[in-house]
Amino acid sequence: MMEVSLTEDDAEELASLLKALADPARIRLVSIVANSPSGEVCACDLPGALNRSQPTVSHHLGQLVKAGILNREQRGKWAWFTLRPAQLKALSAALGDAVLSAGQR
Repeated sequence: MMEVSLTEDDAEELASLLKALADPARIRLVSIVANSPSGEVCACDLPGALNRSQPTVSHHLGQLVKAGILNREQRGKWAWFTLRPAQLKALSAALGDAVLSAGQR
């Protein structure tokens, strides 16, 4: 009998995270925020970093916030973004366990 590692609810949640990350621009945004020395990034700096328009960057940021990957804080005219590491840790743990289990067979 096959062992099931994830519940259906867990799999649904992880699929949502993967969908949110299934765009190169979004992966780059997460990387930029994760590697920021201060741990936060102003939306005003991101269009230039990605070579994309402000509306496009805002759309991608909105999807990452909706998925729970980034936090958004409004400060005056601009929004600032920080990483929500718990979501990425859950993803890493679930995929890491699956990869480790497969490698041990």
